[in-house]
Amino acid sequence: MNQKLLNLPNNLKILSTRLAGARSVTVLVLVRAGSRYEEKKTNGIAHFAEHMFFKGTKKRPTTLEISSLIDGIGGEFNAFTSKEYTGYYIKASTKHISLSLDVLSDMLTNSKFDQVEIDRERGVIFEELRMYLDTPVRYIGDVYEQLLYGDQPLGWDIIGTPQSLININRNDFFKFKDLYYAPENTLVSIAGGISHDDVRQIADKYLGGLKHKKTATYKPVKVSQGQPAVKLVNKKTEQAHFCLGVRAYPRRHKNHYKVAVLNAILGSSMSSRLFIQLRERRGLAYYVRSSFEEYHDVGSFVAQAGVTPKKIGEAVKIVIAEFAKISQESVGGEELKKAKEHIKGRLVLELEDSREVASLFGTQQLLEGKVRTTDEMFKKVDEVTESDIQKVASDIFKNKGLNLAIIGPYKDEAKFEKILKL
Repeated sequence: MNQKLLNLPNNLKILSTRLAGARSVTVLVLVRAGSRYEEKKTNGIAHFAEHMFFKGTKKRPTTLEISSLIDGIGGEFNAFTSKEYTGYYIKASTKHISLSLDVLSDMLTNSKFDQVEIDRERGVIFEELRMYLDTPVRYIGDVYEQLLYGDQPLGWDIIGTPQSLININRNDFFKFKDLYYAPENTLVSIAGGISHDDVRQIADKYLGGLKHKKTATYKPVKVSQGQPAVKLVNKKTEQAHFCLGVRAYPRRHKNHYKVAVLNAILGSSMSSRLFIQLRERRGLAYYVRSSFEEYHDVGSFVAQAGVTPKKIGEAVKIVIAEFAKISQESVGGEELKKAKEHIKGRLVLELEDSREVASLFGTQQLLEGKVRTTDEMFKKVDEVTESDIQKVASDIFKNKGLNLAIIGPYKDEAKFEKILKL
């Protein structure tokens, strides 16, 4: 792998990653314009705008013209919105890199935001919202972050609310685009069988004309917690879903790799502690996992599972017990080694896909201002010790910091507050 960061005169950064022998290339445009950059009255506009950029430009007036062009070369194209950034990508044969940049730059600079298309897509997003609300396994993560961050941008759902979606109008799209879609707020990550010189030349052709300007930023989140907290979404379901987590570390924190290893031990694989305890030994859950989220200024570690409603109290107690155990008892050498090899092995698999490579290194450069090489990441993982895991666990797994979000047939929060004890 050979990598180079290119800077265009307009302050746009291009991260070029050459993958020897690759016959595909992924062009990924990342913009620091996620839902935490929104105002409450237009909550959901970052995601709504992501949809609208596919709805026609002056050069390619309809969605069909854009999609037919990419389908015609056998390419993959899509987009996604998170709380801190939005991404748009095309993955295709290396010979189509110029077309990929042409289409993406056209979409992001010349979209029409046609009123008829806005009204039509609003209906599509309403259906997407209903789908999320009717899919607890997906929606429970949003409920958990509502509990963590409350009524501020990080606590709002990315997709928005019925009321905010109705309020968003054509001018709001142009205003949002003008505030955030600019060279200094954007990174283009290109990975595949390409040369850096070709990348610079093509990128300059399609993106060099963008005007440099200052962009707005997000409002820092305010957090405060002095005791365990519970949030219930009462819903008649055959399976109850819960997220039990704690506040952790923000992006670029020195404990990043320690938390990554902690996560591998607790819940990122089928041999992890939570999976064994909840599924294999007790048969309480089909799925169980843990994960950690890092934002610019805050972070979280969380375990998630779906269980029969009558067994949710038992399941929550087991997760709490595992949090307490890893805080109090040293991890064994073999278990630590397995967790590290799991992380490194998954990374190796990701590096075989140009889209994963573009995303992995692109988000690092966009959000952290630098790229960590594979060797650097492996070294950091290998440096994590048994005592590091226990120290980090005891630091984040504190009784007052427990947060439990549940979707299921329950109304009594006090019942769950009683069992939130480490």
